[in-house]
Amino acid sequence: MEKIAIDTEFIKLDALLKFAAAVGTGGEAKLVISQGMVEVNGEVCTMRGKKLRSGDVVKFQNMEFQITGA
Repeated sequence: MEKIAIDTEFIKLDALLKFAAAVGTGGEAKLVISQGMVEVNGEVCTMRGKKLRSGDVVKFQNMEFQITGA
């Protein structure tokens, strides 16, 4: 599991996928999220603007990311 440190209150799901280099573009992030390919805390999430905070876990394909505070 890769830890992603943020120095803000939250990061949006589509921005996280781009920041973590799990996808190449915002359009690709929108597509994989809308197709139900991303899980947040063990549940499929189709909201690209979902606010992720410290402690949240995101799974996409064979990658897993945990949000941590700065």
